[in-house]
Amino acid sequence: MRHNRRVTSVTPLPRTPAAPSAPIRLIATDLDGTLLRDDKTISPRTSAALDAAARAGIHVLFVTGRPARWMEVVRDHARGDSLAICGNGAAVVDLATDDEEGRPRFVRVRPLPEETALAVVAALRAHAPGTSFAVERTSGLFHELGYPPLHLDPAQGVAPAEKLLAEPTGPRPQPVLKLLAHHGDLAPDAFLAQARSLVGDLVSVTRSSPTALLEISAHGVSKASTLALSCAERGIRQEEVAAFGDMPNDIEMLSWAGSSYAMGNAHPDVLAAATGTTRENNEDGVALIIERILADG
Repeated sequence: MRHNRRVTSVTPLPRTPAAPSAPIRLIATDLDGTLLRDDKTISPRTSAALDAAARAGIHVLFVTGRPARWMEVVRDHARGDSLAICGNGAAVVDLATDDEEGRPRFVRVRPLPEETALAVVAALRAHAPGTSFAVERTSGLFHELGYPPLHLDPAQGVAPAEKLLAEPTGPRPQPVLKLLAHHGDLAPDAFLAQARSLVGDLVSVTRSSPTALLEISAHGVSKASTLALSCAERGIRQEEVAAFGDMPNDIEMLSWAGSSYAMGNAHPDVLAAATGTTRENNEDGVALIIERILADG
């Protein structure tokens, strides 16, 4: 989950992985920095490639760190299979069905227990002074006064994280999907490494922002683990999946999929994890590989 950003890199020529051991039956793609251009649109070429994949009987699954309420950008591009994975695996939503607020309906939630989130807050406050927090619930975002405000996403409430996690938020359950931790001074990868060392046995910690903003989910929850569950429900094997991504929150998914592609604008660790590379998000990198998959039958 992030705003516009650009990882400075030279676009490589696509590195083609070894031929898949089975025909591709599902394409799992990240959104920001991957499927979406920097202006948060899907190009005509990429839209046509998604349509062609659906007509060929290939599932297309959007797998993102975005919350459900930020999925409008792709709702019109859902073809056939309308499910999407949000919140780095913490939720599965149906893009074709609205809840009472007009947002995609939650189909599955893999929540972060409040008591675990409180333990993480305490550890980061003690060892990374200056950290500010936000709490992503199924109902929306709640954050501390010092947390950087999101112009696209007004807070549902502002209070210390301990209060946000300890007090009921309404008459109906509103599970925690992610805890967000921001630091204004630390380098992003250094903050990630520190947090994983401190609380990696309690939770899953990753990042997708160019700033020091960590995304913290329940232990074992990731894009990869929820994608694996979704594929098992469809009877799709690991080797029948092709995945695309650009940031550290995509690494587990790219490592799990039988074929995986890092975008030309990807983080160095993502380039190392994928079995292949493609062009940048602004150069229709996902479309290029989908076209190749379809051409190969």
